Amino acid sequence: MKKRAIAELVTGRKAIDGAGVHLVRVLGSPTVRNFDPFLMLDAFDSENPDDYTKGFPTHPHRGIETFTYLMRGRIDHEDSLGNAGSIVDGGCQWMTAGSGILHQEMPQASRRMLGLQLWINLPRARKMVDPQYRDIRSEMVPRVEDGGALVTVVAGDYNGVAGATRGDYVDVVFLDVTLRPGVLWSVATRPQDTVFVYMVEGECELAGGGEIPHRNACLFTPGDSLSLVGGPEGARFVLFSGAPLHEPVAWGGPIVMNTDEELRQAFFELEDGTFIRHAPQGQAG
Repeated sequence: MKKRAIAELVTGRKAIDGAGVHLVRVLGSPTVRNFDPFLMLDAFDSENPDDYTKGFPTHPHRGIETFTYLMRGRIDHEDSLGNAGSIVDGGCQWMTAGSGILHQEMPQASRRMLGLQLWINLPRARKMVDPQYRDIRSEMVPRVEDGGALVTVVAGDYNGVAGATRGDYVDVVFLDVTLRPGVLWSVATRPQDTVFVYMVEGECELAGGGEIPHRNACLFTPGDSLSLVGGPEGARFVLFSGAPLHEPVAWGGPIVMNTDEELRQAFFELEDGTFIRHAPQGQAG
C-alpha cells in the first residue's frame, strides 16, 4: 500500500461574511486547483452570539453543493424549494444548488457554535440539475468505535459502515474523527481522490513524520492509505475525500460555473427574475 504524506498545510484566516458572521475561511479561491473538487471550507467556533447571529440572509447559489455540519449549536434555514427547519447538535444539511436556489441560514444564540460549511463543485454535465435539499439529523449518522478512535460516518463509507448520506454527483467521504492521545488511526483511501483533513481540536502527527496543527487544513499526496496519531491532548478532525473534476472554474461569489459567459448569464437571470427554475416542494424539519 502507498501511504499518503503531507502535500500542503493551509492555515485558515479570520473573515466576516453574510450579514456580519465571524468565521475562519480555510479554503477559497487560492486553493481551488490543489483541493479540487472542494471549493471552499468555512469553520466557525464561538461562544459569543454577537459573532454569528446576524447570519446569512437570503442569497443565491448555482453550480455547487453545500454541506453544513454542525457539531454544536443551532442554525435555522429556509429555501426557495419551500424547505424550512433547523440544524442542531450533530446534524447537517446537504444542499444541491444545481440550476439555482435561494436560501438563508440564520445561526441562533447557543452556548457554543461549532461547525463547518464545505462547498463542493458540481461537474460541468451536472451544473444545471434540479436543486435539492437533504436534512440529516444526528440520530441518522452512524458512529464507530475503533480502538482509541471514534469515527462519525457522515457521508460515504468507513470500514463497511455506510454513512448517513452519499453524494449523487460527487462521491464524497466525510468522516468526523476523535482520537485519544497517542492513538494511531489508519484508513484506506481511494487512490484517485483528493484527500484532506481539517483539525477542529487538538493536533495530529502523520505516522512517519509531520505535524498537523489546530485549525489547519492538511492536503495529502496521492496514495491508498493514511495514518494519523493523536497529539498530546488528543485530536478531533474531519476528513474529506472526493475525486477531482479537472474542469475550469469560473467563480463569482455564491455562483460557480465553468465559463465567464455562464457566470454573466447567471447574474443576468438574477437581475431579471428568471434565476429560479423550480417550483416550491417543501420539507419541514
